[in-house]
Amino acid sequence: MTIQTCLNAPRRWLRSLYDWTLHWSNTSNSLIALFLISCVESSVFPIPPDVLLIAIVVTVPSRWLKAAIICTGGSTIGAMIGYGIGLGFMTTIGQPIIDFYGAQHHWNRVVEMYTGPSGVWFLAAAAFTPIPFKVVTIAAGATGMKFWLFSFVSLVGRGGRFLTVAGILNLFGAKARNFLECHFDLAALILLILLIGGFVVLKFL
Repeated sequence: MTIQTCLNAPRRWLRSLYDWTLHWSNTSNSLIALFLISCVESSVFPIPPDVLLIAIVVTVPSRWLKAAIICTGGSTIGAMIGYGIGLGFMTTIGQPIIDFYGAQHHWNRVVEMYTGPSGVWFLAAAAFTPIPFKVVTIAAGATGMKFWLFSFVSLVGRGGRFLTVAGILNLFGAKARNFLECHFDLAALILLILLIGGFVVLKFL
C-alpha cells in the first residue's frame, strides 16, 4: 500500500459519506444517522457529525434548524455517555478508548485542566471547537465534575456550534453546495486538518 493510497482513503470515505447523505437527504434516514453519529462521536467515534450536518443542510436548507437540534441532542446524550464511562468504567472502557487514539498525553493534560480553576471554560471551548470531545467528556466523569454543570455546558457549547454551522449554510444554500461539489478535496483536507489540529491544541494547552 502506497503513501498516496493511505492519504486518499480518508478523502474517499468522506466523499462516499457525503454522497450517501445527499442521496437520503429527503428521507428520515439521514437525520437518524445524524443523531447516531453525533451521539457516538462524543464518546467513541473519530469523525465529527458536522460532515453529515453540512451535507443535510446544503441539500435541504429548510431542515437546517431541525438538523442542528437533532445533532445537538445526539451529541449531548453522547457526552453524557462519555461522562458515565469516565465515572464508572474508566479502567474497562475509558482507558482502552484513550489508548486507541494514542491520547494518553492529551488525557493527562485534560485532567490537569479539569482539576484547575478553568475546567468549565475548557469544557465550553472543547464543545464548540475541534478539540476531541470524547477525551473531554470521559475526563469530566473521571475527575468528578458536577454532572448538571457538565450537561448544561455541553448542551450550550454543542448547540452553539451546530446552530452556527447550520445557520451559515442555510444562508448560503446553493452556493455552499456548489462549493462543496467543486472543491470537495479542499473541504476534506480542511476537515482532516481540523481533526489533527484539535489534538495539537491539547498538546500545547
